[in-house]
Amino acid sequence: MSVRAVALALCLVAGFPLAANAQSYGAPTPTSTDRATLRNLAITREIRERFARGMAALNRADYAQAITEFEEALKRNPGEPQNSTAHYNLALAFAGARELDRAASELQDAITRDPGFLAAYANLVSVDLDRNDAAGARAAADRFIALAPTSARALYSQGLVALRAGDMTTARADFNKLVDRNPAYAPAHYDLALVALQDGRLDVAERELHAALTSSPQYPRARFALGIVLLREGRRAEARMAFEAVMQDASDPSLRNMAVSIHDTIAQ
Repeated sequence: MSVRAVALALCLVAGFPLAANAQSYGAPTPTSTDRATLRNLAITREIRERFARGMAALNRADYAQAITEFEEALKRNPGEPQNSTAHYNLALAFAGARELDRAASELQDAITRDPGFLAAYANLVSVDLDRNDAAGARAAADRFIALAPTSARALYSQGLVALRAGDMTTARADFNKLVDRNPAYAPAHYDLALVALQDGRLDVAERELHAALTSSPQYPRARFALGIVLLREGRRAEARMAFEAVMQDASDPSLRNMAVSIHDTIAQ
């Protein structure tokens, strides 16, 4: 058996992937047998494998496993950009597990290590709003918009903070800017409808919700809000149809249960 054949057989037994050259492994073949060099290569490979397993766990919503993998990766003290990325992914896992304070802390760590990490700012706004930290959400949104003044996501985050704070003038202005840039941006239409509902403008709210659903027909929250508007307008049959659509399409069990409850009340 040739030397190459022996090497291939050993790779198969060890479970290593086969590659045409060393670059396919994502790391160079070690050219030294120095113990420190080999240890560093092993750590680099472990970090890479932890990332891969953590991302796979996030994708299947196995947040406990994702938390374990990214925490273990961080214990190996990876350099940038892996370090801030690991904190960011760990935050997503904590948010999925509804450990919001820990999610916020990890996002702050990611931003500390990479002050230009825009996705971390966007998610910090959402997490802070979710944990009712209005001041934290406002600070994150302000930094986000300062870093990316033309970013639609930054503008949307700022609008969400204003909406939660009851600043309808700012929220309306921000969401209208988004709609002007992209008339098919369904979330902006949905939030404009919420602003209109706060003002008691049912006609405007209905128009914006129809616009959201035209752009995104599978948008259960917009459909649910439309049911509420139709119900307040006295259009019970149309409201029932809207809630039935939510009952069929919503993946959020709390939203689906609310739709069932209201639908059953209307039917009585």
